[in-house]
Amino acid sequence: MPKLSRRAEALGTENAFVVLAEVNRLIREGADIVSFCIGQPDFPTPVHVQDAAVEAVRSGRHGYTPSAGIDELRAAAAESMGKLRGLAIEPDEVVVGAGAKPFIGYTIASVTDYGAGDEVIYPVPGFPIYESQIVANGAVPVALPLAEARGFAFDPAALEARIGPKTRLLILNTPHNPTGGLLTRADLEAIAAVLRRHPDVWVYADEIYSKLVYDGEFVSIAALPGMRERTIISDGASKTYAMTGWRIGFTANKALAPVFTRWITNTESCASQISQWAALQALTGPQGDAEVMKERFHARRDLIVRLLNAVPGFRCATPGGAFYAWPNVTQACALIGARDSEELRRRLLLEAGVAVLADVHFGPRIEGEGQHIRFSYATSESAIEQGVARIDAFMRKATR
Repeated sequence: MPKLSRRAEALGTENAFVVLAEVNRLIREGADIVSFCIGQPDFPTPVHVQDAAVEAVRSGRHGYTPSAGIDELRAAAAESMGKLRGLAIEPDEVVVGAGAKPFIGYTIASVTDYGAGDEVIYPVPGFPIYESQIVANGAVPVALPLAEARGFAFDPAALEARIGPKTRLLILNTPHNPTGGLLTRADLEAIAAVLRRHPDVWVYADEIYSKLVYDGEFVSIAALPGMRERTIISDGASKTYAMTGWRIGFTANKALAPVFTRWITNTESCASQISQWAALQALTGPQGDAEVMKERFHARRDLIVRLLNAVPGFRCATPGGAFYAWPNVTQACALIGARDSEELRRRLLLEAGVAVLADVHFGPRIEGEGQHIRFSYATSESAIEQGVARIDAFMRKATR
C-alpha cells in the first residue's frame, strides 16, 4: 500500500470526539453513562431558524453561493459582531465559512510560510485544533501557559518572552475552552500593550462564545487602540443558537477577507446555502430562545460548580463564560491513588459511568498547575445532578 505523508500521520484531532466515540461504543454495549465530554448545546435549534431553512429549500435556495457567503448574512454578521464589540464592521470584511473551525487553519496558512520556522503562539490548555493546525501548516507551535491563579489568563510577561523574530500569530480565546475563563479588559489591555511593541504579529481572536458571558463583560482585543487591523475576529452561530451541525461561522478582517474567500473557493466552495439563510434568521430574528439558553447555561454553571466543590478532592473555580467547568482534581487523584487526571478520567468512565475529558486532551500539562478535568455543562440539570452524584459516590468509595 502507498505511504501516507508525514503531515497526515502527524495530524492531531479533537479528543472530545475520540472520547465520545468510546462512550458511544460502551453505550451500545449496554453501559449506563452520563456524558459531559462534548461541547454542544443540548437545546434544539430555535423553530424560526428551522423554518428559515425549510423556506430556503422550498424556494430553491440550495445551489452554490459566493464563496464569501450571501450578502445578507455577511451584512447581518457584520452588524452583530460590530454591535457586541463596539466596532463599525463593514460587510465586505466578513467571510462566512462552514463553521468557525476552518478559519483557524486558513489564518495560520495565510500568515505563516510552510517549513520556514514561522511561529504561532497559542494558549495551553486550549482547543486542540490550534496546535494540530499549526503543525499541519508547517509552522512552529509555541505554547503559552494559562494560570488558574490568574483566572485562567496568562502572564503578559510570558507572552513577551515568547515573541521573537519568527513570531507571526498569537491565538487568543475568550471565553475560553476548556476552562471557561474570561479575559478581562485589564488582561486584554496588558496583552495589547505587549503587542504594540511587536507590530508584525497577527492576532486570531477566537470569540465563538462571545455571547455566553455570565460574569463581567465581554471585551474583544480588536476594540482596543491599534489592534483592529491586525486582529482576525472569529465568531459563529454554533454555540449561541444551538446550530453546531449547521456549520456556519464567520470572521472579520479587512486585509484577510479576500484571502479567506480564496481559501474557501479552494476547499468547500461555499458554506451550505440552506444553513446560511437559517443563520441569517438566527442573527436578525427574535433573540428570545438564545436568551433563554444563556440563562439556562448560567443556572447550570452555578449548579455544577456548587456540586463539584462538594466532591472530595475537587476544587472548581467559577467560569466566567462558555459552558465548561475545569475543576482542579490534584487532591482527588491523590485520594484514590490515581497517577494523574487521565487515570482519574478513565476510572470515572469505567467505574462510575461518567464521561469527562482530561487536561492532557487540551495540550501538555503545565508544570505547577496540578491536575484538571473538563466538564461540558451543555446538558440537562438532571444529568448534572446524576453525574456529579456518581462521581461523589465513587470518590468516597475509592478513597484510600
